[in-house]
Amino acid sequence: MKTPTRRDFIKTTGAALSGGLAIAACPALSPAAESPASMRLGLVTYNWGKDWDLPTVIANCEATGFTGVELRSTHKHGVEITLNANQRKEVAKRFADSKVKLAGLGSACDYHSVDPAELKANIEETKQFIRLTHDLGGGGVKVRPNGLPKEVPVEKTLEQIGRSLHEVAEFGADYGVAIRLEVHGRGTSEPKHIKTMMDIADHPNAYVCWNCNSLDLEAPGLEQNFNLVADKINTVHIHDLRGNKYPWEKLFSLLKAQNFTGWTLLEDGKAPDDIVAAMHENKKIWDQLTQS
Repeated sequence: MKTPTRRDFIKTTGAALSGGLAIAACPALSPAAESPASMRLGLVTYNWGKDWDLPTVIANCEATGFTGVELRSTHKHGVEITLNANQRKEVAKRFADSKVKLAGLGSACDYHSVDPAELKANIEETKQFIRLTHDLGGGGVKVRPNGLPKEVPVEKTLEQIGRSLHEVAEFGADYGVAIRLEVHGRGTSEPKHIKTMMDIADHPNAYVCWNCNSLDLEAPGLEQNFNLVADKINTVHIHDLRGNKYPWEKLFSLLKAQNFTGWTLLEDGKAPDDIVAAMHENKKIWDQLTQS
């Protein structure tokens, strides 16, 4: 019989924790692993919810039919890598006692820096977010590319980001925590560049967080750009569905064609005066968009 390794122990205890807390805690092999049925709607606490404490975040999500949340770092809820063991248990219990799942944590970690020390610091901080997500029973950590330094060839930056992704994805796999690369940043948000990063990362635990950018609509068009990374999309950051700046019907059609069963998470830079009312309205539109 094979002697259990540290990796085996972490995976086993992580699964036990997520099962015991009834939290979706390990989508690290496939987006479909998060839900056997259909897409799910959640909230990103940027900027809708950035001024809410954690009980308010959970209460407002429950009241509006949002079944999950991605907690953005630095916001009022205070779910940060500095939490001690008891505080982490308290947060995990809050979610376990609610109807809302911790879809994941939204870090601001990125890997494009020309400074080796800064790059290393971002990788190490990502690992801290991975440990925190595991302790809370969350599904994944959002990271991002955030630009192409002008003094470095594009290909070199994309390779650096991809290799960094591989390292954190491998680390995350030990903890049952998916790494979700947000389609983000000047230049780096081009879908063709995201594909290159993912190809270089080449790890089953590295995924894409589709971000619904205007750049997605440029030639050759949404469908072709989406399909460049469709098989790696684990979460989607949607925006206020009441607007028409993005072809929501087309997007949801593409997601259905992929049998996507992960999180669609509402993230919008502009917060309405009445966020809860806007969440109710978005839930109604989302229900229509996700109907078969």
